[in-house]
Amino acid sequence: MGGIGRVLARMAHCGFNMKILYHNRHRAAGDIEQSIGGAEYYKDVYEMLPVCDFVVLLAPSTPETYKMFGKKEFSRMKQSAIFVNISRGTLVDHDALVSALEEGVIKGAGLDVTDPEPLPRDHKLLTFPNVVLTPHIGSATAQTRLKMMQVVVDNIEAVLNDKPMVAEVQLPKV
Repeated sequence: MGGIGRVLARMAHCGFNMKILYHNRHRAAGDIEQSIGGAEYYKDVYEMLPVCDFVVLLAPSTPETYKMFGKKEFSRMKQSAIFVNISRGTLVDHDALVSALEEGVIKGAGLDVTDPEPLPRDHKLLTFPNVVLTPHIGSATAQTRLKMMQVVVDNIEAVLNDKPMVAEVQLPKV
């Protein structure tokens, strides 16, 4: 469980008394699990999905995570479950999400990110009453924005002093 996942899990557990179930490539340390009310690790995501009321997708955008959540994953979820994506839009097969919503496979969705961003005005996801879309503002807190500004300042100072940047974006070679 990554840093953002731990923060979200603590908020869900402490604020709403939710039982935290999670899947990750690596299990979190026992003290981290205990600090989140005894979070329960699932090595197999397909065993976890059928018991979740809310599924929150938090993962980086990589070639391995591209459309990692699609028809198979939605079909394993409870019919009463809510799917939430606050990571990257490319991690979700939006056609599969539309189908899952139309067919009642899941109850609803909350999306802070989509692919493309923003969605075209005529996209089907914009028509569902059980879908909440926000314009990629999950990081729009004063604390997060201050940290982001500090990274920019640190990068500028590093370049001006002929040092490596602290947070350099590596663009793929075309």
